[in-house]
This record gives sequence, C-alpha cells and structure tokens, in this order.
Amino acid sequence: MASVQEIDRGGAEPATDISEDELFDVLANQRRRFAVHLLKREEDSSIAIGEMAEQIAAWENGIEMTEITGNERKRVYTALQQSHLPKMDDAGVVEFNKDRGLVEPTPALTDVDVYMDVVEGREIPWSDYYLGLSAVAVALVSAVGLGAWPFVLLPEFAWTVAIVVAFAFSAIAHKYYTAEMKVGEPDEPPELT
Repeated sequence: MASVQEIDRGGAEPATDISEDELFDVLANQRRRFAVHLLKREEDSSIAIGEMAEQIAAWENGIEMTEITGNERKRVYTALQQSHLPKMDDAGVVEFNKDRGLVEPTPALTDVDVYMDVVEGREIPWSDYYLGLSAVAVALVSAVGLGAWPFVLLPEFAWTVAIVVAFAFSAIAHKYYTAEMKVGEPDEPPELT
C-alpha cells in the first residue's frame, strides 16, 4: 500500500504515515475536499477558519463570498471546527490550532497531488477509454497483419502512425482534463467547474 509521509519539521524522520485509506476517508466528504482545495491553493500558508468557512459556504451555495448569510457561514464554521478539521488533523493532513482558529497544511498534504475523476451521465472513466482504445489498436494491428480488406489499401506504416496519433491525442486531452481537475489549481474546486 502506498503512503504519504509527513516529515517532522524539526528532524529528518517521518512523524506520521498517511495511508491511501486515510486520505480517501478525508476526501470522502465534500466540505473536507473543499478545505483541501483551499489549503492546496494557498500551499505554504495557514488559513483562518473563518475565511475557510466563508469560501466553502459560498461554493456550497453557488454564490459569491459577499452574498453568503451569517447562518450559511456559521453552519459551515461549526461543522469545520467540531468535525471536519479535527478529523483532518487526526489523519495528519492538516495542523488545526483550535485556540487560534488557524488551519495549516502539513507536508503530507502538500506532497500529494489530488485529481478528481468526475464522471457524469454517459461519460466514461479515462481508464475505460484507454482500455477501449487499446482493444481497437489490437484489432487494427491484427487486421493489418492478416491482410484483411480494406486495411491492405494503406501501408502498415500509415496504420502505425494512426495508432500513435490516436494515443498521443488521447494523452494530450487527458493531460488537459486532469490539469483542470487537480485539487488546489483552478479558482474553484473541480467538482464545481
């Protein structure tokens, strides 16, 4: 099992191992994903819990921060303070100073890249797409190798180029898609774009 290690600020040895299960447990909740997004966006600085609550409330309600009500902010603030941030602190993803109201990412969080693979409606996951593309490439190579008509009309090199172009185009599209879906990169969390 892969793990993300938190490096102790004072020494060279890891202080805590964060397993994939713990990280996925943290990311299982939308508010915690929004908190991770904010912390990854700010990278090496702490965020006040009030500021975090305002931004998360705005995202949850699909409005600007200036439009949120006191009740919306308080609901998110209370949930962050009492539940979400202590859970994230216990997992070693953040350092939550409840007395000062500050949240700071740990090295474990800053060292991990999180991508959201959001699949809606009739979309297919990238893994299924590449599996299908590979199956088509195998079928095409087999047909060309057997000399099946109409595949003999073009030289083998042309079919090789077609397969390489298909995979290259797919990889470029996937790279672009994952850049937009990386937690902490764009202005809004990936699930809101």
